[in-house]
Amino acid sequence: MPYGAGKYGREVAEIQRQFNADAVLLMVIGGVRGESFSVAAPVEMLKQLPEMLRYVADQIEADMRKVKS
Repeated sequence: MPYGAGKYGREVAEIQRQFNADAVLLMVIGGVRGESFSVAAPVEMLKQLPEMLRYVADQIEADMRKVKS
């Protein structure tokens, strides 16, 4: 669940507080409570998130093209 309290909502809120961060994104794969994607961010920043994630995905793909299989 990208917005609102998810499986790891408490952890996301704690990380945000601990680091005094404007936003925190947490993606858990194979976690003890299962897979989850949680975000703690102001709505205006959340609106920019899809574009930011597309950029990150493009960078990951570019890096993977450089890796020799």
